Amino acid sequence: MKTPLQITFRDIEPSEALEGHIREKAEKLETFFQPIMSCRVVLEVPHQHKHQGKVFKVRIDIGVPGSEVVVNRDAHEDVYVALRDAFDAARRQLDDYSRRLRRETKAHDREFIGEVIRIYPDEGYGFVRRPDGEELYFNADNLVNVRLDQLGEGDAVKFIEGMTAAEGPQAKRVSVGHHQLPPGVPETE
Repeated sequence: MKTPLQITFRDIEPSEALEGHIREKAEKLETFFQPIMSCRVVLEVPHQHKHQGKVFKVRIDIGVPGSEVVVNRDAHEDVYVALRDAFDAARRQLDDYSRRLRRETKAHDREFIGEVIRIYPDEGYGFVRRPDGEELYFNADNLVNVRLDQLGEGDAVKFIEGMTAAEGPQAKRVSVGHHQLPPGVPETE
């Protein structure tokens, strides 16, 4: 790792295994953002009541040009899960910071307004029609503010299109509300 790395253990016995794991995670951060000027990782076990188990807290301070990225993760009982979550959050923040430097914005998924054309509540799935006429599968896990048994054929819904390895295109984050079908989309009779 080119970046100076400082690792601090508080109220926890330092170990070569943990230190090596932290070094590996910190090295991977450099693949997401260049240049990282400094990286400080603090792993601690906050004082707890005797009847509670050990929990680990991770703080990561990353020096980047013109700013600092700080991750302060709440405690977790597994030290490796706490480190994974903290470094994942650091990577996301570095990605966001890099995007801001390039003056890019996140691309949000395109939302569609369509209608429920077939529903199979006993099997837990249904189909919606996009404004262009394409039919997309959805299941009960894709519903946001409604249960499958509350939907009916012809209901207007808002959704995004996602891809799944098994089923292909699928309607995700399907929600109901006061959505109006776009002009030219026939209503189901």
